[in-house]
This record gives sequence, C-alpha cells and structure tokens, in this order.
Amino acid sequence: MRKRTKAREIALQFLYQQDIRNDDWSNNIFDFEPLKDVEDDIASFANSLMKGALENISTLDDIISKSAQNWQLKRMATVDRNILRMAAYELIYESEVPAKVSINEAINLAKKYGDEESGKFVNGILDKIKRDIDAGQIKAKS
Repeated sequence: MRKRTKAREIALQFLYQQDIRNDDWSNNIFDFEPLKDVEDDIASFANSLMKGALENISTLDDIISKSAQNWQLKRMATVDRNILRMAAYELIYESEVPAKVSINEAINLAKKYGDEESGKFVNGILDKIKRDIDAGQIKAKS
C-alpha cells in the first residue's frame, strides 16, 4: 500500500471515531494508536488531513451540503461523510495533491469501507466540488 493511501486510511479512522464520539479531538490525536507504528511521513500526512478536516469542519460541511443536492449531511453514512470531509479538505487546502488523485483515493476508500453505492455517491459530490473550484465558486486555499 502506498504511503499516502495508508495515511488517508488512518485519517479516515480518526475522523470516523471523532464523528461518533463528538469530543475534543485535539487531545485524542496524540493518543491515536494507528499513528504510533507508522513511518514519520505517513503520520505527518495523516495528521495534516485529520487536523485540517477538523479545524475546517464547518466550512467543509457547508461546501459538502451545498454540493450534495437532496442530501442532508446528518443523513449521510458516517464513513461517507468523513471521506467527503477529508477529500474536500485535500481539494481545497492541499494544493500539491492533484485533484484527480484526491478524488480517486476517496472513491477507493468509499468502495472499501462504505456500502455498494458509496463510491458513486462520493464521486458525484467530489466532482461537483472540483467543478465549483475550477469555476471559482469555491476558493482553493494554498
């Protein structure tokens, strides 16, 4: 497994856990067991995704909600919602990662951890976010 793929899986696990627990994530990030036995570059990228998604969660949730026509964020499967948060963070804030890579990685995570329709669902929403970024309706940060 590629290093960034592994980092995304770890980040997804943490985001999922925090979504369920709904507690202070800043304390939990240091004790997150999957981060303890990985290479530094994997841990660094995972930390970047986890912190970035959680620090910008309100903005990301707003963007996802607007892009997910006829879907309320709270009604989405927890795993799908957190894949979308992480991938939207990458698309908007991690400019060194090509959008195509972020979207493909998110789709693969959705296929692996979601239900049989998760890949299509995640693809549709992320494609809309990407189009809105390209059209200047969402401002990518660097």
